[in-house]
Amino acid sequence: MVTRRPIVECVPNVSEGRDPARLARFAAAVRATPGVTLADLHADPDHHRSVFTFLGEPAAVAAAALALGDAVFAEIDMRQHRGIHPRIGALDVLPFVPLAGVSMPEAVALARDTGRALADRHALPVYYYGEAARRPERRVLRELRHGEYEGLAVRLGVDDGRPDDGPARFDARRGAILVGARDVLIAYNVWLASDDLVAARAIAREVRASGGGLPAVQALGLPLASRGRVQVSMNLLDHRLTPIPAAFDRVAQLAARHGIAIERGELVGLAPHAAFAGRAPASVGLVGLTKDQLLDTHLARAADAHAAG
Repeated sequence: MVTRRPIVECVPNVSEGRDPARLARFAAAVRATPGVTLADLHADPDHHRSVFTFLGEPAAVAAAALALGDAVFAEIDMRQHRGIHPRIGALDVLPFVPLAGVSMPEAVALARDTGRALADRHALPVYYYGEAARRPERRVLRELRHGEYEGLAVRLGVDDGRPDDGPARFDARRGAILVGARDVLIAYNVWLASDDLVAARAIAREVRASGGGLPAVQALGLPLASRGRVQVSMNLLDHRLTPIPAAFDRVAQLAARHGIAIERGELVGLAPHAAFAGRAPASVGLVGLTKDQLLDTHLARAADAHAAG
């Protein structure tokens, strides 16, 4: 009888996107963890942020998350950090995603165990979000980022801002950590052939679910100063409700109303093949997308490795 190997994905967002040597050291900490595959590393200098995607069995993934935390906290000083993406700490978010043979309650337990270990190891405040949230008002990530790093000291000083784990003490160098459990999320950006930030923000307002747009979509209009462009940065929370082509087509339609063309799409991390809803990646601006950027590829490799073992 062949047992199903339990696989969890972890997608940490780190407040560093400009120093390749530093990112290489962070990646090495993940790769050095036995049983973990670093599937993707995406860095952006304007966001000043990098997104790591690694997967493996739960205990190995937790160990890799702790190793990454050690590396990140040894090097990043939030007092020097400036970027366009909202953030609250050096290891800003740490979500765990159950992929195979793991239930959501098990992913929640993994997230909370890892968050508690990080809090104890580094004496940092930890907040839980998504399915791991201990309070309903903390389920939504953007609520926990309200005020960002700059407002964290004030938040920690009031009762409803106390962390779920760790000290209610402001660490100016490292900030706080947001640890969560969630389903598969697709981070997908559309670059506009324009530097019109007003238009990008207007498009984002119409696209996102909270503005009456597409279901299960979060969106921001952001400037990419180093490229002279703006982007509509999106999180697709459920690709079954809004697949990548639906998001791309809607942004393109709204951009056309502003007289703006689409430059390209950008996938941050991995996406399941089903999220393309039968469309070619090039049709949503993802020219040159490789199989290694598909979540299915890594799940298949993990299954093959388990069967061979």
